[in-house]
Amino acid sequence: MEKVIITIARQYGSGGKTIGETLARDLGINCYDRELMRLASDESGIAEGLFGKADERLKNSPLLRITKNVYKGQLIPPESDEFTSNDNLFNYQAKVIRQLAEAESCVIIGRCADYVLKEYDHVISVFVHGSHDFCMKRAKERLGYGSDKEVEKYIAKTDKYRADYYHYYTGHEWFDARNYDLCLDSSKLGFEKCVEEIKSYMAIRMKQ
Repeated sequence: MEKVIITIARQYGSGGKTIGETLARDLGINCYDRELMRLASDESGIAEGLFGKADERLKNSPLLRITKNVYKGQLIPPESDEFTSNDNLFNYQAKVIRQLAEAESCVIIGRCADYVLKEYDHVISVFVHGSHDFCMKRAKERLGYGSDKEVEKYIAKTDKYRADYYHYYTGHEWFDARNYDLCLDSSKLGFEKCVEEIKSYMAIRMKQ
């Protein structure tokens, strides 16, 4: 198999992570999600816990919704007061994503990987979404608690954060199909068919 990177953005409850993990297992390649924080920590020397805390700070920051800082590949040096800023933590995760894209075939979940790797020819970007009822059912199973109203609110809040995060670092709209090679409705196809669709697209794309 020629080297290929599959990036997956996904609505909460759509099963995008499961689809990515299944695809990686079928292809015999690695799937990276939260492991990117550990790798970015190793690369930067910044404590891994700070990467998780940055996510929490961003979730509660109004700046994420009203401003943007489009990623351009820069890194802030250690001597700067901004070395451990949210933006530089993202920059190091992006650096790791680019290193992975150059070193191996893999699946990367989230982290604006489609945008970070937009200049790479061997990248296939996927957005996974699902119907309201489908995402609600899976979210209930995953969360294990909450009324319908609470679960619906949690999904909306999570998807809004992902959309704001994506816009902040890319300047683009998360839900815009033009950002991706494939947009798959997991509630209609099911997880296995989504995996097969990605494989079929890969077979066509890799022949070009």
